[in-house]
Amino acid sequence: QLHLVESGGGKVQPGGSLRLSCAPSGFQLDFYSLGWFRQAPGKDREAVSCISTKDGSTYYGDSVKGRFTISRDTVQNTVYLQNNSLKPEAPAPYLCEVDFYSTAAEMCPAAPPPIPGFAAWGQGTQVAVSS
Repeated sequence: QLHLVESGGGKVQPGGSLRLSCAPSGFQLDFYSLGWFRQAPGKDREAVSCISTKDGSTYYGDSVKGRFTISRDTVQNTVYLQNNSLKPEAPAPYLCEVDFYSTAAEMCPAAPPPIPGFAAWGQGTQVAVSS
């Protein structure tokens, strides 16, 4: 089954940085759209950032604009999410998802749940920001 592997999460202090990685298992990212999502306990699923690997267009949620950067390494077949100037937040998983049929604009900001057979996703990497 196609899936993604996320890494790079952890616990950091406010103002710190993390770099999250998302690598596919069993396929290339070329021509697909990829997004990072998070769902804190008791809150709705939120689109953090999306990227189109076809044309490089990107989207950022209002809460992370200017602080997070999504990028793609074609050689490593990996997408990164650089998180800078982190603000306090309760522990939450950051989930990486690839949709084989949707555009980045359809994935973000709507953040639709992935559908088996139409998307691939990982187990998530936990991020916590606190003093």
